[in-house]
Amino acid sequence: MYESNIDWILAIASLLAGIGIGALGYHLLNANVARNQKVRQRLAETELELSQVRDALNDHFASAADLVKSIQRQSHELERQLLQNAERLSDDARLKRRLSGDGDEGVDTEAPEMPRDYADGNRGTLSEDFGLHQQPRDEEGTPATQPTRY
Repeated sequence: MYESNIDWILAIASLLAGIGIGALGYHLLNANVARNQKVRQRLAETELELSQVRDALNDHFASAADLVKSIQRQSHELERQLLQNAERLSDDARLKRRLSGDGDEGVDTEAPEMPRDYADGNRGTLSEDFGLHQQPRDEEGTPATQPTRY
């Protein structure tokens, strides 16, 4: 009789040990899942915040573009009004031309020339014989010899 009780006690103890080991494994594995879930939640919150910042930035750029267009429109309107008033009230032709943009007097539109590494003609400062004196020649065209100077 004691032998059959020992079998039952051993089976119950094994069952309880298996349940304990299973609960411990579930707890350890579930803790990692909970941590992953918190990370996923933070990631979703960060993505939501990022999308809100992007939307706000897009709205900012759209309003800035509208303001720039408004400034440009007002600038063109001001130029037109100045031109009309100058046509009506002023008799200065130079002022009218300057306001209409036909001719900018006093503004040099020609670009400066590029520097060159050669001389114009045959007597420039970069010519090969610059600074050399010509030897005097006699009637026949041969160079005349000069006495040496001391």
